[in-house]
Amino acid sequence: MNITPLDTLIVGPDQQATASIIWLHGLGADGYDFEPIVPELRLPDSVRFIFPHAPVRPVTLNDGICMRAWYDIESLREAGRRDDIAGISASQHQIEQLIAAEVELGVGPERIVLAGFSQGGAIALHTGLRYPQRLAGIIALSTYLPLYDRLQDERHPANAHTPVFMAHGVYDPVVPIELGELSRDRLLAAGQPVEWRQYIAKHTVCIEKILDLAAWLRRLLALS
Repeated sequence: MNITPLDTLIVGPDQQATASIIWLHGLGADGYDFEPIVPELRLPDSVRFIFPHAPVRPVTLNDGICMRAWYDIESLREAGRRDDIAGISASQHQIEQLIAAEVELGVGPERIVLAGFSQGGAIALHTGLRYPQRLAGIIALSTYLPLYDRLQDERHPANAHTPVFMAHGVYDPVVPIELGELSRDRLLAAGQPVEWRQYIAKHTVCIEKILDLAAWLRRLLALS
């Protein structure tokens, strides 16, 4: 498969990072969308953040308008069942390239976190659960589990017990919280450890979510 490398925004040390967080933006945004969250998390300067930009493609849900998207979406009512398999797979391989690049820079997979918001969170879940080497953790914000009917067959044993942080706004009008809850329950039923948080919020990252996420990351990566 010929995979086009993603353009990225990198925040943090060029070399000798103690951990890396690959953070995927939501539909229609870009890698700059979550750059402001870095100082809010208050993690050590030795943590490197990689913010990739998704390819531009037409999105059926948005009347075929071209925008940055990790895969095409027809309808969120069918989320997890009628997903764009080819698009999801292509994005999975592109994120795996980013993981490989971090490993080449000396950060072991067990020190790499995959994170994502909305559609980016779906790709973080999909890729992280299938990755053949143990990752530190997966962050899935305001999102759902894509291709859930394939999880049992495709989840790699290396990440069958990798911690997952899921968070959702109770009043999310874009990805209803019911989709997040259903995804959480499917992961738990498969034996995946999930820390679930919900907030009085819409389709956004509120300050309470940032504080909880920062505490989870510090525990996960044993950061002071």
